[in-house]
Amino acid sequence: MNHQNLSSFIWSVADLLRGDYKQSDYGKVILPFTVLRRLDCVLEATKAKVLAEFAAKKKAGLNPDPFLLRASGQSFYNTSDLDLRKLMGDQDHISQNLYAYVQAFSPAVRDIFERFSFSTQIDKLAKSGLLYLVTEKFVGIDLHPETVDNHEMGLAFEELIRKFAELSNETAGEHFTPREVIRLMVNLLFVEDDEVLTKPGVVRTVYDPTAGTGGMLSVAGEHLAALNPQARLTMFGQELNDESYAICKADMLIKGQDVGNIVAGNTLSEDGHAHSKFDYMLSNPPFGVEWKKVEKEVRREFETQGFNGRFGPGLPSVSDGSLLFLLHLLSKMRPASDGGSRFGIVLNGSPLFTGGAGSGASEIRRYLLENDLVEAIIGLPTDMFYNTGISTYVWIVSNRKPVLRKGKVQLIDASSFWQKMRKSLGSKRKEMSEAQIAEVTKLFGSFAEAQLATVLDADGKELARQVILAGKRPPAAPQGGKTKLAPLSRIFPNEAFGYRTITVERPLRDEKGDILLGTKGKLKGRLQADSALRDSENVPLAEEIDSYFRREVLPHAPDAWIDDEKTKVGYEIPFNRHFYVFEAPRPLAEIDADLAQVTASIKTMIEGLAA
Repeated sequence: MNHQNLSSFIWSVADLLRGDYKQSDYGKVILPFTVLRRLDCVLEATKAKVLAEFAAKKKAGLNPDPFLLRASGQSFYNTSDLDLRKLMGDQDHISQNLYAYVQAFSPAVRDIFERFSFSTQIDKLAKSGLLYLVTEKFVGIDLHPETVDNHEMGLAFEELIRKFAELSNETAGEHFTPREVIRLMVNLLFVEDDEVLTKPGVVRTVYDPTAGTGGMLSVAGEHLAALNPQARLTMFGQELNDESYAICKADMLIKGQDVGNIVAGNTLSEDGHAHSKFDYMLSNPPFGVEWKKVEKEVRREFETQGFNGRFGPGLPSVSDGSLLFLLHLLSKMRPASDGGSRFGIVLNGSPLFTGGAGSGASEIRRYLLENDLVEAIIGLPTDMFYNTGISTYVWIVSNRKPVLRKGKVQLIDASSFWQKMRKSLGSKRKEMSEAQIAEVTKLFGSFAEAQLATVLDADGKELARQVILAGKRPPAAPQGGKTKLAPLSRIFPNEAFGYRTITVERPLRDEKGDILLGTKGKLKGRLQADSALRDSENVPLAEEIDSYFRREVLPHAPDAWIDDEKTKVGYEIPFNRHFYVFEAPRPLAEIDADLAQVTASIKTMIEGLAA
């Protein structure tokens, strides 16, 4: 039974729930029952052995836990005499027996069902007269590992998670990242390491501090398995939302991962993997969400630990905590001497440019760029996520850049790489095809400047699109048509994003216009600055301040000077500016002719009404 057939079969349980449950709540029943049936089947072969071991160790007064884990041959066990099939033999007491059966699991598994609020669902199903019917439905599914291996089971569970996320798309964006976005990020993360990752027996770690339902971890695992079936990717994560945490932990359990690596809680205020370092990391933190709830803990760490903690470079505005997650990931990077790390994070536009020189956000960008950590930033199409239509960007950050990338940042505008969805899901109206994901991955991998050539016919209709690498000739347009070129991939030195904010002062003057000199203290006999005329200028790092001042300021204000003590260094990444293409307006004669034609048409219509 393949995963599509399996998920369709499990999905048929929804027919029983219709009417008593809202569609968006189907997952609250089907997901925990799927997990329960899988675990029930996995433990079937060793159940008698586990029960005998449990009785013996209990009688001997020993802690049975390590013995039961060994007896079950799994990372979990169940000490109840019952299983799901036996539950069917006592219809009158199925509710109490099912609850007791779940409580008999080992703590890590019990935690999953508690986070699912499974006891609440048992009560609700029992009151609706559905508990026996739903349990019977799942007993009829063979989920034994010999029938459905971990890989197929994982794919089936992923399919169910996706369906339920789409059904509740109004909140899906908080806990579920579109799969094509994850596939793109995973491609970008691994593309430079193909040679290493294809070696036999390679073992790597991947971490997601905002794990949601575990999609990023799962897709990373699938990608590496396809690249090298002998490779092993150990997954780690943390998630704040209880239900998402339960789904993620269950998914990892089904895939044979150590569920102890998935931690509950707020990553920013209680790091569940303190002192751990990882090879790869992925994250889609909430966009534009304030961090006031954890401000006390974050500021304490910043002030007391500095660069020994996670937030040394600076703190962003309390209104948007996205960059805090980026700093958290930086703290989890292996030292370059130990092999280094690479991570991908999805952010909205504000981390690119908000905050002037000296602000927390600018200082974070400064730290990233002056330490040569940013490999690339990829602009995604709008309307890609379930709960927002805003522009989003994937940052690829690494402390083990290939020699070719050292000292440089690649910007890729992939905003035109999309296709319309057949059916919108919340704010998600666009998706990236596999071919488009491959094209963007290729652009990143080639690390070259490129343009997008769009061929138009004489009527302006699009005939073809083609990616043109720097130095290549664009395709010719047909008679009367034209080929439009737009930048697609651009490469800049790190310092191109840096600037110095200088403070320009003008002298204080009296009513007659005469300059007033200071009369006291340090200012005695010196020029006094007029605060009303004070101004500031941003000077690119690559340019001499004096040259800029003589060219841009002195011709307009010959009496101005720079207050050097107030000069600050800042960094911003004006992404859109680097991909802006100026389109000249039509000739005035054409516009005038169109206006004359419209005016004449309106005049004729008015005359017709008056006749």
